[in-house]
Amino acid sequence: MAEKKSLFAYAKKDIVSGLIVFLIALPLCLGIAQASNAPLFSGIVAGIIGGIVIGYLSKSQLSVSGPAAGLVSIVVGALAELQAFEIFVCAVMLAGLFQVLLGFLKAGTFANFFPSSVIEGMLAGIGLTIIFKQLPDAVGYNGPDQLIGMRDGERGMNFEILTGITDHIKIGALLITVIGIAILALWQTKRMKKFQLIPAGLLVVLIGTFLNMLFKTTAGTLHLDDEFLVQLNVPTSAKDFFAQFSFPDFSGFLNPKVWQFGAIIAVVASIETLLCIEATDKLDPMKRNTSGNAELKAQGIGNMLSGLIGGLPITSVIVRSSANINAGAKSKLSAIFHGVLLLTCVASIPAILNYIPKSALAAILIYTGFRLARPALFRHMYKVGPTEFIPFVVTAVAVALPFLGLLKGVAIGFVINIFYLLRANMRIPYYYRRVQSDNGDITRLELAQEVSFLNKGSIKETFGSIADGSTVIIDASKSEYIDYDVLEEIREFHDVQAPNRNITVSLVGFRNDYKIPQGSNVHYQMMDELASDKTAKTSAGKHKKLLRELNAGRPPVNE
Repeated sequence: MAEKKSLFAYAKKDIVSGLIVFLIALPLCLGIAQASNAPLFSGIVAGIIGGIVIGYLSKSQLSVSGPAAGLVSIVVGALAELQAFEIFVCAVMLAGLFQVLLGFLKAGTFANFFPSSVIEGMLAGIGLTIIFKQLPDAVGYNGPDQLIGMRDGERGMNFEILTGITDHIKIGALLITVIGIAILALWQTKRMKKFQLIPAGLLVVLIGTFLNMLFKTTAGTLHLDDEFLVQLNVPTSAKDFFAQFSFPDFSGFLNPKVWQFGAIIAVVASIETLLCIEATDKLDPMKRNTSGNAELKAQGIGNMLSGLIGGLPITSVIVRSSANINAGAKSKLSAIFHGVLLLTCVASIPAILNYIPKSALAAILIYTGFRLARPALFRHMYKVGPTEFIPFVVTAVAVALPFLGLLKGVAIGFVINIFYLLRANMRIPYYYRRVQSDNGDITRLELAQEVSFLNKGSIKETFGSIADGSTVIIDASKSEYIDYDVLEEIREFHDVQAPNRNITVSLVGFRNDYKIPQGSNVHYQMMDELASDKTAKTSAGKHKKLLRELNAGRPPVNE
């Protein structure tokens, strides 16, 4: 009883916000299914499961789940390889199983290990992919299929679209797309703030549908035929309605590619979900925290069920979640109610949905893609610096290219990011300072906290640049770890190179297990030996003073 009371505690606000989220989710569910080359009904199924099932199981009070634009590229590629939607949904079920296992393995913090530059680049690349794949529907393209990468199963941009598309443009579709994008952009401005309670996506759908009806009565050449409209099956009975659900061909579980795509979907969907949950918790006015591990389990169960009845893969979606918060939602009842509305809508009024032009949905998706790959993001990453900007751009471009796709694109971005990480690590193996005196150079190397094999080359080069006849202090007092290869290089310098070059080496702070020869208070032992020679007292005093100056301060890096 306590749970039920908690669920309906904010019913008045949650029902209103659930209605608004439903109006946003409906065109997005259809549009994402359209962009994925999947049956339109599969997008609705995913939205229903994301709302009702995941909404109930999730520990997040404000997150809304459903089919996501971030998985479009993967779904397109998987459908092209597997050749059958009934085989593909086996991969969706496996993705759900993997997510449940990740939840039990406490992988809810997994997203914290992804570099932000790669994640941002991945999202920008997905945005570019969505834009290019929506161009045919945006302009009413009905030419040869081979010019359309999305219908050939390619996973990204196909620039051949641009060469043949102009010969098959439908002006009516282009007008609906342009007006739709203009509405979506206008709705984000401060002047329209008082109207933003009306979902912009719904307005685009309604205006696009109205314009096409108007074209039919006033200008027949602009009117869009049925092939350019949403084409949901209109059931005449309950039996016909349930016949729309696509059930898995369980022989697909014997296909290794199904397991491969299942793993890919699980990883990408989990990352997107965890990032969305983190963002949603930050936006939550009540500042509630959601367990990432519990969310992975809820998403996994939802995806297994979605695949079982013919739905697209599901993630938590930031667009719907933020709209839910802005509409005043207080609990998970809002997400559940939006799922109930989706189910009611598709069961009772599919004939009305078939009046929606695909170009109106394309406008919504193109604007969504633009928001993911917005120029302001590129400018921001550029200002951060090349170590973030270059992995970001490389990832975005690689993800968008058809012969690479999302997985390879992200992998390339990781490699670039690791390169910069290693490059930075190689530059800071020690603090270095060299002082010249009348009796030669005194060089102090204070090793960093972590000195790995990557630093071997830099340290070796530094040893080679030390002047013959000088004094060197190598201080490992603050080092927690020194790689074996670096220790061997220090031994080689101390035992062989330094004596041959008349270099005095003082080793300080090395742990006993390193087996590095060193003496107690070696800094001043060296000075005492110099001071024992009366003729050298003056020079010894100078050396001792210089050494004290070196030991007193923190020298700059690799000066």
